[in-house]
Amino acid sequence: MAHAREHRDGHDRDHPGHDHDHGGHDDHRGHGHVHAPASFGKAFAIGIALNAGFVVLEVLYGLLSNSVALLADAGHNISDVLGLAVAWTAAVLSKRAPTQRFTYGLGGTSILAALFNAAFLLVVIGGLTWEAIGRFWNPQPVAGKTMMIVAAVGILINGFCAWLFASGRKGDLNIRGAFAHMAADALVSVGVVIAGLVILLTGWLWLDPAVSLVINAIIIWGTWGLLRDSVTMSLNAVPPGLQSQEVGAFLSAADGVQQVHDLHIWSMSTTETALTAHLLMPGGHPGDSFLVDLCASLKERFGIGHATFQVETDPDTACLLESDQVV
Repeated sequence: MAHAREHRDGHDRDHPGHDHDHGGHDDHRGHGHVHAPASFGKAFAIGIALNAGFVVLEVLYGLLSNSVALLADAGHNISDVLGLAVAWTAAVLSKRAPTQRFTYGLGGTSILAALFNAAFLLVVIGGLTWEAIGRFWNPQPVAGKTMMIVAAVGILINGFCAWLFASGRKGDLNIRGAFAHMAADALVSVGVVIAGLVILLTGWLWLDPAVSLVINAIIIWGTWGLLRDSVTMSLNAVPPGLQSQEVGAFLSAADGVQQVHDLHIWSMSTTETALTAHLLMPGGHPGDSFLVDLCASLKERFGIGHATFQVETDPDTACLLESDQVV
């Protein structure tokens, strides 16, 4: 069997050390796997600083006003500071160059960070839900005016932080996780303002836990998609927006390709997609330019910037990986 391996997107000729630049998937159809701009490092720093300061503010006024709600929300914001720090760390690590041990680099840390943030946010929401349910039977006096003022500040801070990450949330699951945290906090603050106003006017203490449960349900609904996508990415599933059948048909239609098998498509990070495939080409090896052009087409049409092909030229020699049931 004549096995000729040709790597990726044609950068080998210019970068013999395999220092490939996988950025710029802006033309990725429908699924937008693009590298987060360097400016997001500044966004992470601003988000962490603002939220850390807001936590101090909430703890201070929570103690002064004897507001358990503000103290609970301060605990929630601490989780967001941690979540942003994890996401930022992953964003930095994902840009590290490959090593002899981590041959793909550390791009996979961005997937782990997204998974951690989704799971951690759900755990925090679970704790807040438990606290809210308990308050139906044990209502706590609430300083409605203080709640409204501090929560209004939270809307401004978290709304601004969410805006910082909004432009990258569709192209990077890690950025999407940061955006989800900030948007969720802004939503919580809106609910606290409304609850504080109604409690101030009516004295209905039960409204505080009721609004909390509604907000928590909305956050869980929005976070579930992030958790699902990060889990499937960590299991090397085909990235959202890509269909393996469509990619396989595209490769099969290339000149000289009789059959495509052992096709695998997966996420190396929240911004990079990889592909490997065996191409049966009875007419003989097509040459380097064919493979370079095929990789360029994959990147342009599907946003797959890291493709590896194995060319097989003898149809009578069985490939051990030809069956779809074999990994």
